[in-house]
Amino acid sequence: MFSTLDPILLARIQFAANITFHILFPTISIALTWVLLFFKLRFNKTGDDRWMAAYRFWVKIFALTFALGVVSGITMSFQFGTNWPGYMERVGNVAGPLLAYEVLTAFFLEATFLGIMLFGMRRVSNRTHTIATLLVAGGTTLSAFWILALNSWMQTPAGFEMIDGRAHVTSWLEVIFNPSFPYRLVHMLIASGLTVSFLLAGISAYRWLRRDRAPEVLSSLRTGVFVAAALIPLQIVVGDLHGLNTLHHQPAKIAAMEGIWTTGKGVPAVLFGWPNALTKSNDFEIAVPGLASFYLTHAWEGEVKGIDAFPEHPPVLPIFIAFRVMVGMGLLMLAVSWLGAWQLRKRGEPARWLARVLVAMTFSGWIALVAGWYVTEIGRQPYLVYGVLTTAEAASDVPATMIGATLAMYLALYAVLIATYVSVVFYLARKAGSDPAPDRPEIETPQPVVPGDIRSAE
Repeated sequence: MFSTLDPILLARIQFAANITFHILFPTISIALTWVLLFFKLRFNKTGDDRWMAAYRFWVKIFALTFALGVVSGITMSFQFGTNWPGYMERVGNVAGPLLAYEVLTAFFLEATFLGIMLFGMRRVSNRTHTIATLLVAGGTTLSAFWILALNSWMQTPAGFEMIDGRAHVTSWLEVIFNPSFPYRLVHMLIASGLTVSFLLAGISAYRWLRRDRAPEVLSSLRTGVFVAAALIPLQIVVGDLHGLNTLHHQPAKIAAMEGIWTTGKGVPAVLFGWPNALTKSNDFEIAVPGLASFYLTHAWEGEVKGIDAFPEHPPVLPIFIAFRVMVGMGLLMLAVSWLGAWQLRKRGEPARWLARVLVAMTFSGWIALVAGWYVTEIGRQPYLVYGVLTTAEAASDVPATMIGATLAMYLALYAVLIATYVSVVFYLARKAGSDPAPDRPEIETPQPVVPGDIRSAE
């Protein structure tokens, strides 16, 4: 069945399947730990039980998410050796230490304090438990730092030299803080925050529609909506800056994203269309004259390079579509979060129609994230490390039949796991409304001694 297919293409699809599945869970766990810390700090400050109830509910979802993220990351790492041996052979001096730093400084930090965070609430002091939550949150963010440093280096490599066909580091600062890293890191962290914001709002709205009026439900819903409303405009600005950085370092990717086939001035912005590689044009195109030149060069008659300027360029169709899915979902997030924030400020609680919309948007962050990731990764082709190592040079000689068989297995397993994850999250939401309120943890604040109180005699 797979013997007639290109093994390199199958290997790329397999890695794409693994990274698509894996990235869903760190995206949630990175921001959700900071939300949990927020809930804990609010409880510590106010003593309001709604914040601790919110913490107890969402820490269950965090534990489930973290576990799936770790497991899926292991399967992904195996493919470096099985399908892409040329990657580590050529650039292992850069990639290896960065991956090791992620394990040593981030994963060990998370693993060490995760047990305290999940199971230590009644075994350690409230202060220690809060510090553990902070350190786990810091660990997840530090993990993202190292992984994105490596991915950004693959997009805009710097701080190295090639000796005998292998990359050798000349400056670790330039490797880590390569030209695209600051934009990619901020863009990804905000994307994580938006994903969790809509998850918070959606699951809380689901509980609200089921007439679960526990105080933490409305508090979590409001937190999700207001954080999303604040983050999405910031993400639009950061995305624009990231795009300009990409235009400077990877102009072929921008040409594919925009569907620009011919270099020219006053280039139109293609809103909709279907890129046709045979005719080198866009079928059914709807465009705004001069707009692409304006937002890419800040001049209506600015020159923008098209696909024709690059002998080697990525495939246009998947990047063009994925980019519009990402932007379209971002605009929908903007509309829903701002409308939701306005409604909540006006009414104090969500209208039924708003709650239904929020439930429908629960995992919208995943859609935007995966679409954006495809733009980034496919847009780097035909290179694995841009301008240094092509995908074909790094591929193994594993036969197509073997790659195809494992790909089919991965896809079936991932489909089951994603469906199970989503169903468990909603099951926890249904179950939360019927659970009795947990005991309230003690806060480390001195209690005043009242004359005549029995405590004063103890």
